[in-house]
Amino acid sequence: MGAKDALTKVAHMSIGLPDTLSYYLEKDFAAGFKKTMAFQPRVIKQNRGSSGEGIWIVKLKKGNYCKKYGERSCKDDEVLELMEANDNHAEEHTVAEFIEFCVSGRTDKSGEWTSKGVGKYLEGGKEA
Repeated sequence: MGAKDALTKVAHMSIGLPDTLSYYLEKDFAAGFKKTMAFQPRVIKQNRGSSGEGIWIVKLKKGNYCKKYGERSCKDDEVLELMEANDNHAEEHTVAEFIEFCVSGRTDKSGEWTSKGVGKYLEGGKEA
């Protein structure tokens, strides 16, 4: 079991955070990310590797977080401030663009990325 899965398994214990999730399916990622992102800043890590590529610190540009987890979900057009852990470079993208990049990589829907990474973080599923 990887460190990310361990955090997910303790999410509902006294030492965990209930908004800690692992995603392996596109539909789960889109819904879960929008719900957790609306609550507080996130760290999103791809399922493979540990060099920092594909690890993003993600914040809502407007900072309009809900007070209670699950109170709302982000809309596709909300703007995110992103910082990638491997080189600390910053980018701004909408929620929809970030989800598209994480799921499908560089496409017309994901916008322009300066990251060296290619996205597609769900590739390989749980086994990756």
